[in-house]
Amino acid sequence: MATTPSSTRPGGRSARIRAAVHRAVEELVAEGPAENLTMPLIAARAGVHPTTVYRRWASLADLLGEVATSRFSGDIVVPDTGTLRGDLERWVTGVATDFGDPDVLALMRATVGTNPAGGCVCTADRHAQLDAILQRERSRGGNPPDLDRAVNSLLAPMYYRVMFTADPTESAWALRLVDDLLR
Repeated sequence: MATTPSSTRPGGRSARIRAAVHRAVEELVAEGPAENLTMPLIAARAGVHPTTVYRRWASLADLLGEVATSRFSGDIVVPDTGTLRGDLERWVTGVATDFGDPDVLALMRATVGTNPAGGCVCTADRHAQLDAILQRERSRGGNPPDLDRAVNSLLAPMYYRVMFTADPTESAWALRLVDDLLR
């Protein structure tokens, strides 16, 4: 049976290569500065030929973006506590905990460092999660802040802190952001 480009096998060779390359990127980012990352270095760590990597990803920025997207997709569950405050508090606590992981931090910094527009890769799911919380509150009859205000009040300070300072994103600090938003 011949396979077409659109009929990839989820457990096949492509999936194994993708997993090995993703794992190699995560390991290398955790071990040292992102400036040292190269496609041949990643290929060697993954146990594949560099042309295999170049064939699947056009650039290092594309590869890091895909790894970040797969890493940041679905990690934080959108809570449903029955109240907007409860949902936001549980959500920001989860995001703050995620940001406390040095491997997550290294991958975020590497992704943004290789492609400044890559920052959207690290935030797209977070925006969607926050929007889902706000939409749910609207469906309950509440009047939550709009998404832009919530992003600027919750996500922007958290991302700024993890990307540009050495200050931790502790849960207590993140909960104060929710208090400020809901005032």
